[in-house]
Amino acid sequence: MPPTIRLFSAFPFILLVLLTISTKIIASENPFKVDGKVLELDESNFDAAISTFDYIFVDFYAPWCSHCKSLAPELDKAAPVLAGLKKPIIVAKVNADKYRRLASKHEIDGYPTLKIFVHGVPTEYYGPRPANLLVRFLTKFVAPDVAILDSDSAISEFVEAAGTYFPIFIGFGLNESMISNLAVKYKNKAWFSVAKDFSDNIMTSYDFDKVPALIATHPTHDEQSIFYGPFEDKFLEDYIKQSLLPLVLPVNEDSLKSLKDDKRKIVLTIMEDETDEKSKKLRNVLKAAASANRDLIFGYVGVKQWEDFAESFEVYKKTQLPKMIVWDGNEEYYSVIGSESIEESDPGTQISKFLESYRVGSVIQKRISGPTLMGFINSQLGGKYFFISILVLLVIITLIITMGKEEPLTVGTRDQIDHSRNVPSQPEARESRRATDKED
Repeated sequence: MPPTIRLFSAFPFILLVLLTISTKIIASENPFKVDGKVLELDESNFDAAISTFDYIFVDFYAPWCSHCKSLAPELDKAAPVLAGLKKPIIVAKVNADKYRRLASKHEIDGYPTLKIFVHGVPTEYYGPRPANLLVRFLTKFVAPDVAILDSDSAISEFVEAAGTYFPIFIGFGLNESMISNLAVKYKNKAWFSVAKDFSDNIMTSYDFDKVPALIATHPTHDEQSIFYGPFEDKFLEDYIKQSLLPLVLPVNEDSLKSLKDDKRKIVLTIMEDETDEKSKKLRNVLKAAASANRDLIFGYVGVKQWEDFAESFEVYKKTQLPKMIVWDGNEEYYSVIGSESIEESDPGTQISKFLESYRVGSVIQKRISGPTLMGFINSQLGGKYFFISILVLLVIITLIITMGKEEPLTVGTRDQIDHSRNVPSQPEARESRRATDKED
């Protein structure tokens, strides 16, 4: 048989061998089984997973964390839905308490910490955690940077699909290239779109009378603002950054995270109860002030809702509320001289006076350990180490007390005299323990 014929007859076998080899190569390049279940990652395969999948959502958890245990079934429900998207999002988890070097590399300081890696670049996730809402929010990361809307119905459908958690930007009469770079930059914080075709009814419903116009809406807070330009990068970005938050932000553990990258000072109003009627009326006055002072963030917190946080700003039972301060978001804040509390009679004038005095520097600068420290203690990770520290302190105190209960010395000996010189008096000992307790 000629060599050519022999080679041709062996071709099916060669093809089968090549297919087998290629299958093994592909399998070795992607060792992860994508079946809609949550992947378990560790230090040996984490980097490979991040480089393999374009979109991967990672839960850094600790087995002892109660919030992590509550989140796990939600991730199990969301995983198959997200894996079935046109652009799949893979859900994975890492035992960050066990693999601490990996956790440290990704700056994990509390449990659970959720991050989505888009082409290897991580973004921390602050959205809701129920499975259905989690799917809706994560779908945003695989959506177009700027949605193109070509009819009234397309606008309505876009707003409906976007939900209520993130602000929504709609550019009327704008070319997508004008906002595309900013849409990429702020994609994890807002929805962006441009409307190419729309009716007069849409203009009426969104309350704008000329184009181009960029509308920012906050569905949750029932707020809307309009920007008519100039549509230059600096002015446009300033408007977008200032519109990412509602005019007056309710301050809680989740919303504090949204302030992480915002450099503006926070005008914080501390109320007795943020849900009562007086507080609701005051918030409307604060909105007017916030609208005219966009270089500041306006926020509020109720003592009833978050007492520990409020006490960080010297709020006690006898403090007259509402109280206003200007906070840098970290450990320093400013008390405005003569304008701390707001009386019910004329809050608008008092708030204007407060802001005027702040801007001319009529303030007392103070320092707190509250928000940063409280954030650490309130996190699951911080809580663990906090209680361990307390336990260690109690053990040390017990040992000191036990060591103090020695056999009494004979009256009049030098040993007893020396010993009595070294032992503090009872008031001194109590004062020492108070100082130690306060420091811990």
